[in-house]
Amino acid sequence: MLILRSLALSLLLTLPVQAESLRDWVDALGAADAQEKRELLEQIAASGDEISDRVFDAFARGGLYLDRRNSSVVIAQRDGARYLLRDVLTGEDLGSAGRRDVRRIAIDNNLRSELQSLQSIARLSSNDEQQRGAAIAEILAAPTDTALKALAARESLEPVPYLQEQIAIGLALQALAGSDPATIQAALLTLRGRVDPVVRASLVTLGDRDDLPEMIRNEAARLLFLAENRLLWLSRLESLFFGLSLGSVLLLSAVGLAITFGVMGVINMAHGELIMLGAYTTWVLQQMLPGQPGIALLLAIPAAFLVSAAVGLVIERGVIRFLYGRPLETLLATFGISLILQQAVRSIFSPLNRSVLTPEWLSGAWEVTQGLSLTYNRMAILVFSLMVFAGLLALMRYTRLGLQVRAVAQNRAMARALGVRSARVDALTFALGSGVAGVAGVALSQLTNVGPNLGQAYIIDSFLVVVFGGVGNLWGTLVAAFSLGVANKVLEPATGAVLAKILLLVALILFLQRRPQGLFPRLGREDSN
Repeated sequence: MLILRSLALSLLLTLPVQAESLRDWVDALGAADAQEKRELLEQIAASGDEISDRVFDAFARGGLYLDRRNSSVVIAQRDGARYLLRDVLTGEDLGSAGRRDVRRIAIDNNLRSELQSLQSIARLSSNDEQQRGAAIAEILAAPTDTALKALAARESLEPVPYLQEQIAIGLALQALAGSDPATIQAALLTLRGRVDPVVRASLVTLGDRDDLPEMIRNEAARLLFLAENRLLWLSRLESLFFGLSLGSVLLLSAVGLAITFGVMGVINMAHGELIMLGAYTTWVLQQMLPGQPGIALLLAIPAAFLVSAAVGLVIERGVIRFLYGRPLETLLATFGISLILQQAVRSIFSPLNRSVLTPEWLSGAWEVTQGLSLTYNRMAILVFSLMVFAGLLALMRYTRLGLQVRAVAQNRAMARALGVRSARVDALTFALGSGVAGVAGVALSQLTNVGPNLGQAYIIDSFLVVVFGGVGNLWGTLVAAFSLGVANKVLEPATGAVLAKILLLVALILFLQRRPQGLFPRLGREDSN
């Protein structure tokens, strides 16, 4: 009997259903016994009509009533001594009826427990892709024979590829629990290459079953080995992506420091606070443009550059210009400035962290393949950092300011003799490096909360990148940033985050012992003033 009903349900899923049939089935509920109600509800679910969702909801709440006056089934709600009636399919107001004119359609506990499954079957034919996906997940979470038959019938009709794949995988997992070797073998073919935790767990269970032929168990073990191996390589690729993402963050935070340190020889301990100011600029713009996080983020790029550049110019003109040639005093002075900037931010914005909203177009992840997902915000920061680097490289190579900066960096005295205003170049260079730090703050606001201590987490790493790459060399900064980022993320899974940083620091110290000028030393540079 169950097989016949399931076959009938599968046929109904493939045939168009007229509204009159759905109406007839609903009205027949009024005089049906428990078994007939179950069969009628299966037919309603198989109709694929979205209106049937209203029938199931009302029935589960006990809101379906038989209108004795015309033997139709309606939705009724008690209102004092009378009942307010609505059409069960259209929701149309049908007026009211007395107590004796209506009778509630009873539902027992067994049928109530099946309603969720039947409602999920009905939603398989919904026009809403999300509703179909939810229905598939609900059926696979609590499968019944009827629901699985309906799901199998739906597989060839599903127009969305990933939902069709979800159905196929779900049915294959259900088949693994059976005892038919041929069915299990077909299911294993469907599951080949899958790395989902539930698939791997099912393969482990299948390999331990003694009631199956050895060939099936061996095939399950082989697929499990392939899945684990594939997952390992996908994990390595994901670590590589996170390493490149970290490298892009280090590049943004260090490239501005490379410019000022390379040209001016200034150890700017306030560089992290200039990054922080850029992040706070992003947060302020989002508060000024509520509901427009994407526009605020785009506007924050030039705004953060200008704010941090202006603060950097004030620092250079007010403090650093009097300390050239005295690196220790410069370090102490800029460290004091960093404390002042941190306290100023605490006084203005409070010491609490602020959250910057991520625009919709940067939310989510791109699933390259199963087990490998790349987040959009990190991909955007990676591309953005390379664009900033390319812009700085073009500025240094093809503009008058870039030519003067390179001249001062190579030989300050000769540049002065040729008419280059080194003091002006110093001020503009420091402002440029500070502005780039502000832009780095915009990018960091999409990865972490904005707070007064934001810059402190990146200042040491920035100096390491600059020294490792070669002081003042932009290409060296690029290579060093991505090298340290990738190495850090590759070591983390095996050693942990703290030990990975320690190992990298030790390796960097040993490298600088052999090559103090870094990866790409600048040739012909003289630091005379």
